[in-house]
Amino acid sequence: MFNFKSILDVTKQEWLSGLCISEKEIPDVVIQEGSWWREERQKLRLINLESVRELGFPDIYWGKWQDKKIVFCMTYGAPRALEISHIFSKIGCKLVVQIGTCGGLQPYLSPGDIILPDHISCEDGVARHFLKSNFVNASPKWIKLAESLLKKQNRNIYTGKHVTFSSLFAETKQMYEKWNKDGFLSVEMETATTVAAAIQNNVDAISMVVVWDELTAGRRFMDPMTKEALKELEISNETIFKVALSLSEKL
Repeated sequence: MFNFKSILDVTKQEWLSGLCISEKEIPDVVIQEGSWWREERQKLRLINLESVRELGFPDIYWGKWQDKKIVFCMTYGAPRALEISHIFSKIGCKLVVQIGTCGGLQPYLSPGDIILPDHISCEDGVARHFLKSNFVNASPKWIKLAESLLKKQNRNIYTGKHVTFSSLFAETKQMYEKWNKDGFLSVEMETATTVAAAIQNNVDAISMVVVWDELTAGRRFMDPMTKEALKELEISNETIFKVALSLSEKL
C-alpha cells in the first residue's frame, strides 16, 4: 500500500524547521523579485536590511527593516514564485509583495511607469491550480496603500488589468495584439502565481512592476533606451522596493 505525501501537506512546523527559523522570526512581509540579474538585484536589495542571513533553503534571505521582519528572495518565473509565496503564507507571514519589471501593452506607457495589477489573467500555467477561474485579484486595500506611497515619490502609476504568462520566449505578436485590445496594461511572469498562492493561505498579496519593454512600439529590453528612459527605469526599480518595505509599517 502506498503512502503518498504532497508538498502541500507539509506542515507549518516542518517548514519552520527546514527554514531554520523560529515562530518569533516568521516574517511580517515577504518581498519577491523576478529578474535575470539575480546577483545584482539581490545585492541592491539586501543592503537595505539589517541582521541579514540566508535561511535553511538557498537564496532566501531574512533581515530586519526598522522593527519589521522581512524575507527577500529572487523568484524568476511562476514556479519559483509559487514556492516562496506558498511557504511563507503557509507559515503565517502577513503580506506578500511581488516586484519586478514588465512589458507595457498600451501605447501611453513608458519605461519607469509603475503598474499595480488589480485583476490578473493567469496564463502562466501554475496559478490556475489554485483557482476556480482564470483570474485572480490582488488586495484592494494594499493596492491603495501602495498607490498612496508611490504618488509621494512622484512616480507615474497605473492600476488595472495585467497578464502573467508562462515564458518570455513563448510570447507572440498575436498575443500582444489581443492583450492590447482586451485592455491589459502589462505582462510579466510571476504576479498571478504569487497572489494566488498567498490567497490560498488567506494572506494578502500585491504586485508592483515597472515598465521596461515598450511592446506597442516594438522595443524590447535588448533594444537601446534613451538616458532619460533608463534613469526613470532605475528610479522606479529602486522605488518599488522601498515602498514594499514601507508597506510593513501599515501592518
